[in-house]
Amino acid sequence: MRKSYDFSKSKPNPFAKALKRQITIRLDEPTLSYFRGLSGQLGLPYQSLINLYLRDCAANHRKLHLNWGV
Repeated sequence: MRKSYDFSKSKPNPFAKALKRQITIRLDEPTLSYFRGLSGQLGLPYQSLINLYLRDCAANHRKLHLNWGV
């Protein structure tokens, strides 16, 4: 390693806005098992698969229709 480095000509990371943010989310076991199984078939980490699914929902403005009543 060098004793010092010259960063005077460095540029900001153009991908910095695309970085992911770590959060805590609680998922029930059947949902987690589903995405883990699907991730094994597709060869993707299950966290990435969940992120892709949620991104698709947001991009297409999908809304969940809940029926709480009887």
